[in-house]
Amino acid sequence: MSDTLSLLDERARDYPRMTAALDYLSEHWSEQPDLDAVARAAGLSPYHFQRVFKRWTGTSPKRMVSALTHATARRMLVEGASVLEASLETGLSGPSRLHDIFIAEEAVTPGEAKSGGRNCVFDVGVAASPFGNAIVLVAPKGLSGLAFADEGEEDEAINDLTGRFPGAAIRRDDVLAQDWVSRIFDARPGEAALPVALYGTPWRRQVWRALLAIPPARAVSYRTIAEQVCTAKASRAVGAAVGANPISWLIPCHRVLSSDGRLTGYHWGLNRKRAMLAYEAAMD
Repeated sequence: MSDTLSLLDERARDYPRMTAALDYLSEHWSEQPDLDAVARAAGLSPYHFQRVFKRWTGTSPKRMVSALTHATARRMLVEGASVLEASLETGLSGPSRLHDIFIAEEAVTPGEAKSGGRNCVFDVGVAASPFGNAIVLVAPKGLSGLAFADEGEEDEAINDLTGRFPGAAIRRDDVLAQDWVSRIFDARPGEAALPVALYGTPWRRQVWRALLAIPPARAVSYRTIAEQVCTAKASRAVGAAVGANPISWLIPCHRVLSSDGRLTGYHWGLNRKRAMLAYEAAMD
């Protein structure tokens, strides 16, 4: 009991310091503050502040500044700003620094993010699957999207996937889609993995890797995934990352349930999520 009270007292003492640090970052992130500057705002030594901040937020001050910079620069690029303008407006020394941040945050360059897939050709198609019509989006480097739709709702699902790459040229190819669906659902143990072109931030990819570790016909809670990737306090952020998964089934977001075991939050419908879990249980 005394250890628990001591931990609570420590967190209570740290709360105003972390609030001050987060306020400082929200106001001064564009100045690209270093660890010493943020620690001073919190009234702690850099070493102690780094440990406390990571315990509270699940990340480092540097990573948070990078994420804020990336989010603002990305919005500017989509709205028409040049890479140089976005670099300078977010407090960076030039395009090379912005390039490094974009590669770290979402594995694409600022130019690729700005173009929305311009000069790339994606194939999209509809094919029959065990869970209704599957919509397949194939990038030059591999599978980039897998969605599902009921009869008459295919166009909506196609727009959902292709809308993530507004600058790309889109070709309709249902024959190719059927080939991919056959490879996905008829794969035998030991066969080579399918090539996947998966675009996402490091945080999202970390969550998606945790999803891949859930055994078939099993289910875990959002809280469990959050505890695996950082802290249980991040359940809401985990839910957002799970919902952003572009490759359904292969990255098994259908295996995540609410903490009380209810089926919640599946982008392609709860009936389909229930069917997927039953399908895996029958195959187990």
